[in-house]
Amino acid sequence: MSLRTIPPLPDKPVRKKRIGVRVKWLLLFLLVVLLVVLFFRSSISKIKEVRWIGNHLVSYEQLSSSSGVKPGEPYFGTSESSVEDRIKAEFPFVKSVQVDKQFPGVIEIYIQEYAPVAYELTEDGSIQACLENGVVISLKDKQKLVLEKPVLTQWEGQAELKTELSKALAATPRGLLADISEIRYYPSSSYPDRIKMYTRSGFEVVTTVPLLPDKIAYLSGVVESQSPGRITMLKADSYIPYSSLPNDIEALEGAKEDKGEADSSEQNKEGTGSENTNEKVRGSEQEKGADAENDIKGPEKGQETNKETE
Repeated sequence: MSLRTIPPLPDKPVRKKRIGVRVKWLLLFLLVVLLVVLFFRSSISKIKEVRWIGNHLVSYEQLSSSSGVKPGEPYFGTSESSVEDRIKAEFPFVKSVQVDKQFPGVIEIYIQEYAPVAYELTEDGSIQACLENGVVISLKDKQKLVLEKPVLTQWEGQAELKTELSKALAATPRGLLADISEIRYYPSSSYPDRIKMYTRSGFEVVTTVPLLPDKIAYLSGVVESQSPGRITMLKADSYIPYSSLPNDIEALEGAKEDKGEADSSEQNKEGTGSENTNEKVRGSEQEKGADAENDIKGPEKGQETNKETE
């Protein structure tokens, strides 16, 4: 019986297999790149719809132009921080911006604006809104809605004081702010920042812009508990019902303010006079003290001379 020898198996083509794997990975990479290019060139990667929510003082066209968020723009090239910075830089009355993306192609942008605290009637008949952050903007015809906030009158040339007033009104309770119908610039020689307010409940309030935030509690208490009348909130607070109000209240208040100025000037003069008197008294006392020292030193000098002669 003859034995057969089994021939050895041929070696595996290792190199060809490695080359085939590399080709497969290269083709896969090229396919991914091609898909990415096709995706970004297709309509799926573009913005199809932009929804602006919460804007009242600015139009959709203005927001789209300033932010750059428009249909047809790249969907993934829109970031919330860049959109917010662009809108706030152009529109200072915008408080916050929130961007919500909904794939594919839908973007919702929520706009929060500073609330108006008062309105102003200008000389040409247009209406301006004073916002809670102190910014004043002009309203268009379509934005002239029901004015549930106070109306400012006679405020020409008082931009800084009007900004301070807007911030003070922003801290006023809503119910009390809605009750104020008009705020008039009402300066005097003693109070150049004095204002007069009229309420829908029938009150007339006289105060100053810096004092208004501290007087809100007193004003709320009087309006809620008393009958209509005149409320004065200056250095001292007072309330007089209309039935007890004198006819010449304006002249009376002017006389009181003039008297207060005169009293303060007299007090200043008295203070200055008393200081001068005190200085004179001190001077005379010093002179007397010097004379007394000379009288004391005189005999001592005489004694010394006598000793020397001896």
